[in-house]
Amino acid sequence: MQGMNLQQLRDAALAIAHAAIRAVDPEALIHKSVRLEGDRLIIGATNIALSEFRRIIVVGAGKASASMARALETILGNRIAGGSIVVKDGHTRSLQRIEVIEAAHPVPDERGVSAARKLIGLLKENARRDTLVLCLISGGGSALMPLPAEGLSLNDKQAMTRLLLECGASIDEVNIVRKHISGIKGGQLARAAAPARVCTLLLSDAVGDAPDVIASGPTVGDPSTFSDAKAVMEKYNIWHRVPKSVANFIQSGVNGEIKETPKPDDEIFRNVSNDIIGNNRSALIAASEKAVSLGFRPLILSACISGEAREVGTVFASIALETANSHNPIAPPACILAGGETTVTIRGKGKGGRNQELALSAALKLAKSGNIVLASVGTDGTDGPTDAAGAVVDTTTVERARKHGLDPVAYLQRNDSYNLLEPIGDLLKTGPTGTNVMDLLITLVG
Repeated sequence: MQGMNLQQLRDAALAIAHAAIRAVDPEALIHKSVRLEGDRLIIGATNIALSEFRRIIVVGAGKASASMARALETILGNRIAGGSIVVKDGHTRSLQRIEVIEAAHPVPDERGVSAARKLIGLLKENARRDTLVLCLISGGGSALMPLPAEGLSLNDKQAMTRLLLECGASIDEVNIVRKHISGIKGGQLARAAAPARVCTLLLSDAVGDAPDVIASGPTVGDPSTFSDAKAVMEKYNIWHRVPKSVANFIQSGVNGEIKETPKPDDEIFRNVSNDIIGNNRSALIAASEKAVSLGFRPLILSACISGEAREVGTVFASIALETANSHNPIAPPACILAGGETTVTIRGKGKGGRNQELALSAALKLAKSGNIVLASVGTDGTDGPTDAAGAVVDTTTVERARKHGLDPVAYLQRNDSYNLLEPIGDLLKTGPTGTNVMDLLITLVG
């Protein structure tokens, strides 16, 4: 490859991002992982004799669950007796035998509560050994099934969600708390279905792909405790700010006055399997292959990136500069890839998302440094409470912003990355992609 200019690098970054997202298309992943051979249903390494079951029920939640369900309908057809799945607004698909319910994300609403109750009710009605439950879980499932624990309200859960999102807690830490104020998470969906056979298919949006973390593990034994949930709130200094009802509930759990979530060694999980069908690494591998086809030398650094978005942006910009200056850790033309999920500590009242904030921070470090482009993209097509999936910045982003009378430092300080990146054309808008395997970070050094 000979000397790409910035526009060519930007086009290449977009092509690589789209190839990565296509590789984790939920329908394709279901067809790859699930097949019907006569009367036997093969799910990964699990072989199920369908003759042992009178009914097949499909339940689930997450941004990708509608696409996953559509693939299952294609495979199983009228063998599916019925079911319900919950998706984020706008992430629907047309289904024949499975009901699709829309609800709010990331802050839950009453539609999500109603949908979660419906799932639990459906499972309890069919909680027999001759029922096969196929559970479809993907990123966003936790907020889309916000069934409060007994004695708590949706308002309590909404307040907790906002506090946890604003304080900078990791998704793992957020889910520890969510499990312990929920009536469905942390293995409690599996408890409602017992003794039915439960096979859960997971599209991972969790760093490290731990099944108990993905959508707060509704069919996975929960290793965390009420004490762990309280520790998260104390770590981020929000224990004194949580609703009194939540504080009392958690403290009662710590004192042993409320039953814990089911643990991994609970008997109910003997009849439950959990299979991951796709993850961030799957997308990174596809991105790497696309980069090669475009003439780049690819390097996958990690699928486990986490931390404060603006700090991660500065680090990756520094790696790009080192690559350009010393050909370390890889010689140009280079495509440096990473994935994961960063967090944003809210300091101002601006508009943006973690990918936009990461990209703006990187742009400040990269200003006037040659042919470097960085794209930070949410694979679900949504970055924070905005219509953007992320952003594509380069070494001219800061200069272009200032020509518009915009101060990048001030916009970053008040978490207002969207309103800086939008007028200069650096936002990436894909619309809902139907999948979700966290975020992609693509850095191209020409």
